[in-house]
Amino acid sequence: MAMVLIAVGLSLTAGGGMLAWYGGSPYYLLTGIAVMVGGILIWQRDGRSVPVYVAVLATTTAWAIWEVGFDGWQLLPRLLAPFVLGLALLLPPVRRMGPRASTAMRLRGWPALAVALVVAVAAGSALHAAGPSAPAEPILRRGVTQRAPDRLPQPLARNANEDWPAFGNDQGGTRFSPLADITPANVGRLEKVWEADTGPDTPGPATALEATPVMVGDGLYLCDGHNRVYAFDAETGRERWRHDMSNGIPPSGKPCRGVAYYRVPDAAGPCATRIIAASQTPELIALDAGTGEPCADFGEGGRVDLREGLSDYPKGQYYVSSAPQIIRGKAVVGGGIPDGQFWGGPSGVIRAFDARTGALAWAFDPGHPDRIGAPPPGEIYTPSSPNSWAPLSADEALGLVFLPMGNATPDNFGGQRRPFDEEVSSAVIALDAETGRLRWRFQATHHDIWDYDTPSQPTLVDMPTATGVRPALIQPTKRGEIFVLDRETGQPIKPVTEVAAPQDGTAAGERLSPTQPASLDLPALRGATLREADMWGATPLDQMVCRILFRQSRYEGHLTPITLDRPVLIDPGSVGGVNWGSVSVDVDRGIIVANWMRFPDRVELLTRAEADRRKLKLNGGRSPGGDADRPMLNTPYGAYGGLFMSPLGIPCTAPPWGLTAAIDLMSGRLLWSKPLGTARDTGPFNIPSMLPLTVGTPVSGGSVVTRGGLVFVGASMDRTFRALDAATGRELWQAPLPGGGNATPMTYRSPKSGRQFVVVAAGGKPPLTISLGTKLVAYTLPR
Repeated sequence: MAMVLIAVGLSLTAGGGMLAWYGGSPYYLLTGIAVMVGGILIWQRDGRSVPVYVAVLATTTAWAIWEVGFDGWQLLPRLLAPFVLGLALLLPPVRRMGPRASTAMRLRGWPALAVALVVAVAAGSALHAAGPSAPAEPILRRGVTQRAPDRLPQPLARNANEDWPAFGNDQGGTRFSPLADITPANVGRLEKVWEADTGPDTPGPATALEATPVMVGDGLYLCDGHNRVYAFDAETGRERWRHDMSNGIPPSGKPCRGVAYYRVPDAAGPCATRIIAASQTPELIALDAGTGEPCADFGEGGRVDLREGLSDYPKGQYYVSSAPQIIRGKAVVGGGIPDGQFWGGPSGVIRAFDARTGALAWAFDPGHPDRIGAPPPGEIYTPSSPNSWAPLSADEALGLVFLPMGNATPDNFGGQRRPFDEEVSSAVIALDAETGRLRWRFQATHHDIWDYDTPSQPTLVDMPTATGVRPALIQPTKRGEIFVLDRETGQPIKPVTEVAAPQDGTAAGERLSPTQPASLDLPALRGATLREADMWGATPLDQMVCRILFRQSRYEGHLTPITLDRPVLIDPGSVGGVNWGSVSVDVDRGIIVANWMRFPDRVELLTRAEADRRKLKLNGGRSPGGDADRPMLNTPYGAYGGLFMSPLGIPCTAPPWGLTAAIDLMSGRLLWSKPLGTARDTGPFNIPSMLPLTVGTPVSGGSVVTRGGLVFVGASMDRTFRALDAATGRELWQAPLPGGGNATPMTYRSPKSGRQFVVVAAGGKPPLTISLGTKLVAYTLPR
């Protein structure tokens, strides 16, 4: 016991001294000395060790409550380990130290301990009430939580689909279903009716299954991370066909998240209805919806090579993960380029292909905005131009396709970006569906050096305003800002204000934008400015390490500049805010539902010489937070970093990390926000804690809202599928999944039985250490 206390005390003293040197809390240093003294007294068989440790427990309790109040998850690392260690003082060898005390004396010691703890709790509570506290989460700009609004006089979108014909259900990505068979009153009776396996031929899944199926007729169609497309019976889950798109090339990059369905006008026979998907080869593939056979009239044998016109690149440095968007007979696709790899990489060109023949209809190359077609022979699309990897939206009536844009690579250094890069990076743009010409652009982050790609599908609704109904576009961002624009003109419907951004210091050759746009009439789905007290851990020791890392980092709040002098904390991190799961919209009531994250990155900018010395390597871009190595070749710098984690492999910031929120679009009021997911399948070193307590795990994936008043969501790390009350956020139902439900669910009415089904892919997320799976799981009410 003495050796344990002395070792713990030495660790706390050494780390606490370092923390105090960097201007942090002196608690760890002082406590480490006291714990060492207690250990030395035990070594000497001195009974005074017990009151010394009791004093440590009392002061620790007061300090913990002063810092974080009565937040259970915040108190856990501060109090659990010290009190568990204190139980060892009750062991007979310790109790027998020093002069033998009578039973009466020992009993009188317990009230003394109780009084000390009561005094500590009271003192900590008073200090916490008097001291500063963190702002509410998320950041509220106006109003307070209110009841859910009544149904609008007219819905925001005319969605009568009882099937699910596109990735977001409709071209505008509302993720809203008009089905109302399943309601808050009966959702508790939902039962699993089938599982469909998309497993590989070799044992064990290699990549995640993150796809949202489309449902048309009586078939479900989806793709997976192994370059395969599947068709299943929508009623039974029976596999009808599968097609391997790999063409003998192993998959790389991020997994496929969706396919598109297209019916050829006035056509009959083979491929009159077809599934269009992008492989990781990468190619655009057209398959007969009934048989899975390639469409011979599309490209060459059913394939169009998406490498055509791109510069040569290493494997994994270009991929297409999002579903093609169909508009006016064309299949529009963007492409993803992994973050932080090298300047001069593949172009981010956006292309449209005839959905029947596969012929190139147009290409939007930011470096040649006036050129409609492919580059002349011997030339290529502009290298390292901004890309669009996230889901696309379209408006058939306006003839516009809307694209959320990423950065010109690399992310963490923008000194080599060209004027045309700066115009469309980290923006949402509208392209003419017939010509590909840029109609308007809105930039969500100016000169982005933080990896704040616009990651979510633009959501299209028709919004009542004081001047009449306007065609609106809702654009969530990794920064947590939600912009509401007129989708015909790109002008803000909800006011956008340019807010001053930090300007103090940057790397040579870099520059900073003096302002950044903010949507002040809506909540910001990001956490409050971080404090040292927000650092977390499983024990006081790893929490102390996180506090040291926090103090060693540069952090001035949101949009802290990236410099060479020390690592920088980027909050929100590159996983968001809101990410590719996008938002869903209750179009009847005007409610936006969003999954969002509170999870910083910690990134270290390196000189070229230091990056070369560390031998930073190219990667295939599989991590949502960016792999640790960001070589940024052909630039003056490299970078190293990723998610801000403790030595035990858990977040350095306190939970909740993943949440779901609902916002009234019309008033801008936050209706509710709640943590999503329990600690059951998470823990130090990725060992499941088995604690069924709501913690708000990291999330990846989206939600679906129904006219029945429900939100269906997976997304969390605890392999659970949930139904929430759309009005209050209260959990009404949950079911275990065979893998992480890290995809966006969907719902439809089966034409065979007339029942409403809810389906989610249970495929997990390797970078977030979420359990992998290969199953598509369906639920419905009993007959």
